[in-house]
Amino acid sequence: MQENSEISQYKLGLRDKIVDVAMKLFLKHGIRLVRMDDVARKMGISKRTIYELYSNKEDLLYEVVVCHFKQRQAVMNQVLCRCNDVMEILLEVYHQKVADFKMTNPLFFSEMIRYPQLQDFLNQQNLEMRQHSIDFYKRGVGEGYFRADVNYELAVKLFDVMGQYIMEQELYRTYSIEEIFKNIVFVSIRGMCTERGVKAIDKILG
Repeated sequence: MQENSEISQYKLGLRDKIVDVAMKLFLKHGIRLVRMDDVARKMGISKRTIYELYSNKEDLLYEVVVCHFKQRQAVMNQVLCRCNDVMEILLEVYHQKVADFKMTNPLFFSEMIRYPQLQDFLNQQNLEMRQHSIDFYKRGVGEGYFRADVNYELAVKLFDVMGQYIMEQELYRTYSIEEIFKNIVFVSIRGMCTERGVKAIDKILG
């Protein structure tokens, strides 16, 4: 029993290392170009060892994306704890999104839609994020930054459509992520702001 326990602990630790290495490779090169051989070579282990833990590349990719989302959520929780109002949160999220995007090969985003299991997970995450976004705007209304006469449920859906268009048309290849945020996201949010909110947005944009 002691030996089996040690093997289980070893494999659990190995899974974490495989996910970490695979994540760095996927983010750097995109999904299609990274093979299980590449992950094994980078770790100095056999490909067979990886296949003992993951049936195929999609299973590994799924765990990588889930882990990536959990890490980003942990960062966002820290942001929420240290920010005093929605405008501070907005600024922190902006910097975080820009930093994440700059360290990620755009191919990673465009290639994720090819994997059904992964797409189901992303769709579920989008639903949860949509509710978080609605709560965020409602908080902003209470703080006096956002107008009370806006249908925020509709606004969040429209933001989803804009996000899909940006990814489908690969606008990030033509424009920097800063340009996209400032000319699409912030301009749209500015239209939902009170006078106090407009001043705060303009300070961010300035």
